[in-house]
Parts: sequence; structure tokens; C-alpha cells
Amino acid sequence: MSIARGVTQLGSRVNQLKEQIFSPKNLFYTNIAISVSLSGVGDILEQHYEILQGTWEKWSPVRTSHMAISGMSVGIVCHHWYRFLDRKMPGRTIGIVLKKVLVDQMVCSPLCIGMFFVTLGILERNTWTEFKQEIRDKAHQLYLAEWIVWPPAQIINFYFLPTRFRVLYDNTISLGYDVYTSQVKHDKPVAEDKSE
Repeated sequence: MSIARGVTQLGSRVNQLKEQIFSPKNLFYTNIAISVSLSGVGDILEQHYEILQGTWEKWSPVRTSHMAISGMSVGIVCHHWYRFLDRKMPGRTIGIVLKKVLVDQMVCSPLCIGMFFVTLGILERNTWTEFKQEIRDKAHQLYLAEWIVWPPAQIINFYFLPTRFRVLYDNTISLGYDVYTSQVKHDKPVAEDKSE
């Protein structure tokens, strides 16, 4: 009997916490915390994979902090974007959901990729030339991956979830994508052999 009561109390506390952190008052901060955390975790996973593969020497906390901060900037965009999109296109019919997915891919995906590179360019103190070159070399890889990952994921997001859970869902799916993003961002082109 006490186990059942304990489980009930725990469930009640979890529900209260969920209502508090996803309340309109706290939602912005919750979304930012989720975005920062999962972007950092994605980079940690990618770095450990690279260490195991022998392509990265040791874990870089600076790299992880930069990736987490990029998650913050993208999280801010996504928080406001989902609210804007749901206001402009209310409803959950299949037609509206597909319109949201298309607009999301055409507007928000390039914006988020841009924010990602701008944030990291600032943190890494890249020159304008380095920034433009990185965009030319890497942004298309991320945008192509966006078209593979996000349309099916966003159909679920826009059809089933209320606005307040969109960034949580987005970041949960994005954990795997963040691993790939970190790999693309930190992939160095093989230098040409100058000795020939």
C-alpha cells in the first residue's frame, strides 16, 4: 500500500514540476535550458565517438561550451518561431500541418543554420573570410540533412503536440542531429601535401 501511495505522490510531483517548468511564465527559460543542455550533450557524444575513432585527441570542454551556446541561440529562435507559426497558422488539419512543415523548412531551417554558424563564428573569433568559407563548405550539408530529418519529425510535432512542448520535442529529436552538426562543424578538410 505504501509503495502505491509513494508512486502516486511521485507522479503528482512530476506533474506539478512539468506544469511549472512548461508554464507560460517559465517556458522561455525552460526551452533555452533544454536547447543548451542537449546541444552540449550532442557535442560530447560526437567528441567521444571521434576519440574512439582516433580523429580527435581528447575531450574539449571549450568546443562543448561553444556548441551549447550555439544551442542557446538556436533555442531562442525556435521558441519564438513555434509561437509565431502557431499564431499565424492555427489548427492541426493535415493541410495546415503540411504548410507549417514547408514554411518551417524554407524559413526556420536556414535561419537556424545561419544562427549556428554566426554564434560559433563569433565565439571562435573567425574572420569574415573564414566565416563565409565555412558557410560555403558546410551549410549545404546541414540543410540537406534538415530535409531528411525534419519533415517527418515536424509532422508529428505540429500534428500532435501543443506549442509549449515543441522545443522539447525538437531538441529530443535534435540530439542525434546535434551529433551530426558537431561532426560537420568540426570536420577539417584534409590538407594537401605541400611536399610534392
